[in-house]
Amino acid sequence: MTLPELWRAYLTYPAINLYALLALLAGGAAIFTARPWRHLALPVAVTLLVYPLIWYGLHRYVLHGRWLYRMQWSATLWKRIHFDHHQDPHRLEVLFGAPANTVPTMALITAPIGYALAGWPGACAAFATALLTTCVYEFIHCIQHLNYKPSTAILQKLKRDHLLHHFHNENGNYGIVSFAPDMLFRTYHPGARGWARSPTVFNLGYDLAEARRYPWVMQATGAPPRDKPSSARQES
Repeated sequence: MTLPELWRAYLTYPAINLYALLALLAGGAAIFTARPWRHLALPVAVTLLVYPLIWYGLHRYVLHGRWLYRMQWSATLWKRIHFDHHQDPHRLEVLFGAPANTVPTMALITAPIGYALAGWPGACAAFATALLTTCVYEFIHCIQHLNYKPSTAILQKLKRDHLLHHFHNENGNYGIVSFAPDMLFRTYHPGARGWARSPTVFNLGYDLAEARRYPWVMQATGAPPRDKPSSARQES
């Protein structure tokens, strides 16, 4: 895949277009209502600071938690937001988050922060910042999973570190753009050496035994969980 092809795949995906549109609307509302504009700087800065920590917490404790698939009402949600991505990590259809899940989550987490700092203009600014940050995250995520070899050393390292999470051991390297929270909480691994390969890296613990006890994800998939991806090339 060439760089123009990567940009085309990214920019034509509906979720990215929606995020950009919502960011434009929220950012415009913040600028139009803020008096003075400098009051927006703090909500933006705080959102940028906490976003990697929020993502780390959601990724580690919610998306990799084993409680969502054990409840019928949340099993198909977990399937869409993370299980499918680990079953076939390079599938474009499940590479991006579903806006019905991601947009409310961004709003619920960041808008209260912005409101506490600068009222409704701050809430809009924080939400717009979260949307734009997500666009950056999703572009880097495309680089990490699609058949594209980045030319810069930092992007190559981000790709290697993230693919260890998908193809070697899911219990670490939870970051996408920043692995600082992984380093802070001691879940960062710079390579596979000395880090045991996980038998649940592709099914996240939802194996056949779990599928028999909690069948809703398997029923929604239409097939038993796989121990390795069917279409993705294994990397580590």
